[in-house]
Amino acid sequence: MNKAIRIVGIIVVVVIIIAAIVASMTNKPSSHADKVWDEATTVGNLEAKNYFIIYSDLVCPYCVAFENAIVEHEDEFKKYIEENDILVEVRLSDFLYRYGETSPVHSHYSAIATYCAKDEGKFWDYYNKAITSVWNDFFKGSGKAAFADMGKYGQEYWVNIGKQIGLGRSFETCVDEEKPLAEVEKNAEKTAKLVEKGMPYFKFNNYTSSGFDLSWGWEYVQMFFKAGLES
Repeated sequence: MNKAIRIVGIIVVVVIIIAAIVASMTNKPSSHADKVWDEATTVGNLEAKNYFIIYSDLVCPYCVAFENAIVEHEDEFKKYIEENDILVEVRLSDFLYRYGETSPVHSHYSAIATYCAKDEGKFWDYYNKAITSVWNDFFKGSGKAAFADMGKYGQEYWVNIGKQIGLGRSFETCVDEEKPLAEVEKNAEKTAKLVEKGMPYFKFNNYTSSGFDLSWGWEYVQMFFKAGLES
């Protein structure tokens, strides 16, 4: 009898342990780490409830218009994603250079420089500075027509942005030697397979959209985020 009781007791303990393990697995917050291309290009909590992806190219005027509105409201943006439990990922590539109609070489220059900055732990510093620079120098006043003006500049334009945020010789060498070329090419190829329409392309939870008007500002950015939250 005592032996039978002990066996039953052991079984009960084992069942309780298994149930606890299953419960802990069930209640574990979901993580987007397995979906993110590179954590360095994200802002927010990897275990956030909401996951918003922006496919972008730094010489896409509509991409820059969208992201410049965010940069101009950076504090409000950070508060917004924290309050709404959002992970935001920027998937930047030289998509327009490889798959666009005009293949602007500055698409390639900008992606290489940004990835070089990322490799030095300065992705967001460089990215935000580049957004502001490109918007004010080119797209703010003339939109797509700015491609002609941009063509007057070489790769040095993107190197100078790095210098402005304190990047030095190793960054310049990285850009000159195009060290992140394989990563840039891979991400452009993946973007081409995922982007259904034009740039910028957004995937906010179950909501997808593309495009952004050059005259739109922060209030329109919030509309995109709201659509994603409601999806």
